[in-house]
This record gives sequence, C-alpha cells and structure tokens, in this order.
Amino acid sequence: MVSTQVVTGIGVSPGRAVGPVVHLPDAVAEPPAGRRLPPGADTDGAAEEVARAAAAVRDELDAAADAADGEVAALLYATAAMAADPSLVADAQHRVRTEHLVPERAVWEAADAVCAQLEALGGYMAERVRDVLDVRDRLVARLTGQQAPGVPVRTSPYVLVAHDLAPALTATLDPARVVAVVTAAGGPTSHTAILARARGIPAVVAAAGALDVPEGTVLLVDGAAGTATPDPSDEAVARVRALAGATRTFDGDGRTADGHRVELLANVGDPAEAQAAADSGAQGVGLFRTEFAFLDRTQAPDVDEQTAAYGRVLAAFEGRKVVVRTLDAGADKPLPFLHAAPEANPALGVRGLRVAQARPDVLEDQLTAIARAAAAHPGTTTWVMAPMVATVDETEHFVAACARHGLPTAGIMVEVPSAALLAGPLLAHARFASIGTNDLTQYTMAADRLLGDVAALSDAWQPAVLRLVEATCQGGAAQARPVGVCGEAAADPALAVVLVGLGVTSLSMTPRALPDVAAVLAATDLATCRVLARRAADAPSAADARAAVRADLPVLDELGL
Repeated sequence: MVSTQVVTGIGVSPGRAVGPVVHLPDAVAEPPAGRRLPPGADTDGAAEEVARAAAAVRDELDAAADAADGEVAALLYATAAMAADPSLVADAQHRVRTEHLVPERAVWEAADAVCAQLEALGGYMAERVRDVLDVRDRLVARLTGQQAPGVPVRTSPYVLVAHDLAPALTATLDPARVVAVVTAAGGPTSHTAILARARGIPAVVAAAGALDVPEGTVLLVDGAAGTATPDPSDEAVARVRALAGATRTFDGDGRTADGHRVELLANVGDPAEAQAAADSGAQGVGLFRTEFAFLDRTQAPDVDEQTAAYGRVLAAFEGRKVVVRTLDAGADKPLPFLHAAPEANPALGVRGLRVAQARPDVLEDQLTAIARAAAAHPGTTTWVMAPMVATVDETEHFVAACARHGLPTAGIMVEVPSAALLAGPLLAHARFASIGTNDLTQYTMAADRLLGDVAALSDAWQPAVLRLVEATCQGGAAQARPVGVCGEAAADPALAVVLVGLGVTSLSMTPRALPDVAAVLAATDLATCRVLARRAADAPSAADARAAVRADLPVLDELGL
C-alpha cells in the first residue's frame, strides 16, 4: 500500500509549488556483458564510433553551457570535458580493439574503471562518480540510438521526483516546466541544492519515501520546510498558486522592521553574472569567487587577464562594495597545476590560502591584479578576503601581503572552527570576517558537505554551527569589525533572521534570494531576531531549531516561504 503521508527531507531551496509528480526516467540500461562485435567486423571503425559519440555529447553539453552562466555554465563545461576525457575514450577504444567489445559495452566497462579509481581516492573525487555515470549514460544512449538521459517532456508544469540529479541535468531545468524538485538523495550543499536555488526552483533533498509517491499524484512541495505533501487540499493548492503569482523585488535597502541595517549582497562566481546581480538591487558583492579564471587551465592566468576579468565585476558595481575572495583551490576544486599529487583527504589538505605556502607567486599575481582592477575603478569599494584561514599567523601574513599591494581592507573567511573560536585575535589584524557556512558546517559536524549519507548533519541549522557563528560575531564586536555570512545559509529567509540575531552584519546570497530575505527581515524587528537566534542556538537539534524559528515567523506563511 502506497503511503500518502507527508514526505520529509531537507529543504534546500525556499518557496512552495504544487504539481503532478513526474519521475525521472530510469537510467540507460547496462549493455549485456560480453557482447562482442561479429567476426571480421571493422574494429577501428567501431572504436572511432566511441570518439564520435564522445565529441557529440561534449558538443551538446558545451552548447548548453554557452547558453548558461555562472556556476551552471561551469558545471556543464566540466561535464562536457569529462565526456571527452582522453583516458575514458582511449580505454573504451582499447577494449573495442583488443577485446572486440561492442562500443556501448566498452564505454560501460571503461566508465566502471574510472569510477573505481575515483571511489578509491575518496572525498570530492568520489563525488565525481555521479558525473561519470551521467556521461556514461549519455554516451551509451548516443551509441545505441536511445533518448539521452534528461528531464521528461510534459505539456504542463510538474514536480520532478528522482533518486538524485546529475549536475548537468539540474543545470538545464526550466523553472516554467519543472516547478519543484524532490530527491531521495543529496544534501544541503549538493549540486542539486545549489543549482535549484540559483534557478529559483523550490527543492527538497534527502527525502526518504519520495520515490514511493506514484507518478501523477499531486504534490505540494515546501522548499523551506523540507516537506512534500501528496494530495493536498484544494485550499492549500489555491493558496500556493495565488502566492506563486506574486512578484517581490528588493529596493536595495536591507533592514529589519525597526530600521536596523543589514547589508544584503550578492554572490558572484563569474563576470558574466555581475550585471544581472547588480540589476537585482544587491547592495554589493559579498563573495566574488575568482576560481572561474583558473578552472580548466594548465597554468595560472597572467596578471593582465585577471585584471581585465576582475574589472568587469567592479565596473558593474560602481558606487557599491565588492568583496573579492582570493583563489579557493583544493578539495572540491582541484587544479592540476597547483595540486600535483592526490590527497587522501583533500578537504583537510592544501586548499584555500594554504596553496600560497607552496605557490606564493599565484597569490602575489592575484593580489597585483585585484589592486590594478581596484585602481582602475575607484568608484567601487574593493575589499579582499582569504579562504580557509585557521590561525593568527596566517591572518597576519595575508593582511600584510594585501597592504604591500595597496589593498588596505583585507579580511578572512571563517570556515573552520578554529577561526570562529579565535575570531577576536584574528580580527585584531583582519578588517572583517565572512562566514562560509557550507564549510563551517562540514568541519564542525565532521560531515562531508557533498555526501548524501550524512546530509542530515550537513545543515547550517545545527546548533553547534550557530554557536560558532555567534562566537565569530562576538569576536567581531570586540574588535569593532563587521562579520558577514556568504554561505548558502544566507539565502534561507528564516535562517537569515537567526543570523542577524546572532550579530551578523551582512548577508550575501544568490541574487534570486534577495527579495525573499529582504521581505522577511523587513517584517521582523531586531529584538525578535535575537530571541529567535537564542532559541535556535539552544535547540537540541537542527530540526528543532528550524521548527522553533519557523513557528514564530508567521510572515513566512504569508509570503509562501
């Protein structure tokens, strides 16, 4: 008997939507083991079919990436590159030529070998297995004349339900067609979560029982509360649809109901995103990720190239503030020219500012480029911060390096517990701090932020994480330094109230989240923020913290959040 009870998971992209369930189609079937070419077949020609299929899949994904921007484009480009991975293609061709396997079976076995290697490396590399399987299925579909894996086509909007979604698929979701996403796997900082937020699609992940909801069942998804309700009442459906028709905008003035100012900023991952972020009303950029200039490179970009790229973002925010984060390489963003050997646990290895110890030239060139871009755009206030700071010494060295380049406002990312606990001493040197809640949660809870099996722990509502945010804010207040949040937590309207109550002075998020966060803050006074923050930090669990805060924020229900 199929349960019609509410399916509960982790809300990762706020908003409510309702529609019939459509399940993601089954993956491409595995070609029979041992299937070989007939005697006398042209093995070279069959091997060439693999190369042609890989090129076609790569071109399809590149075309989709060209039509996208920011993180969406970066993920599609990365998957496209994997489709044409010489080692995968060469291995498959070798199996065709030496074992006479049919091309689709050769691709399947070659992909299995790549997945085994990635799983053995663990950490972020193990998470890339999902991407390899996506590419494998696309290649096999191309070679066998099947429909490529993808989003089902329907004549009316629907709720997509799946075990998990590959980044390449999530990045292409059309919000007009897919009104919500529910997955059985995934976590709060998974690609599915990040991309759903970027596209404004309500989403719930780690929802056990989601796959048991029959196709066609009307499902009401609450992407903030983390629930999916089968067969909701007519009144509930009418309310969701009425709220969906409302359009909110941000007037560029972040504040609580009693006038307490909170800077509401945008996260920008690529210069192509800058103008849209500026047009959204963002009061500036709280996190300008600079990794885009280094990805898919065999060597670091030169100073001139970096200067031009950074300048595009500063130009878009003339008269406003831009916080530039120096290169955050390592862990989930390994760069071949910086990381020569695999690390057993890259999340705890050489990443962020630690890269500068081995390659100081990379940081020096980047600071030179940032300083030149800032000088060329004096109307923009340019701040600089370093990722993965853990000690006072690291802070001193980074601040001094920035000063040598004429960059006086140097800050730090608070992503590890040591930085939160030492916020006072660190901010005696740094001019500001920005909390990266994704990594702070990962390191506090000892839970890989990309691993679905520990998704329940990878939640910024965890009271331990909130207490470290509070400690950071206390350290900032002791030194009269501002403390912001630029992690995914800032985009959660209910959690934004808690963060402000804990003492956070700015929130940086995907531009799509700005109107919702601004509306909830504008309806809540600072005293209430502080009361709810205390309640959340003192709660016994993340679920209890979330429930307690949401219960006392009626504005969330009024706005459909």
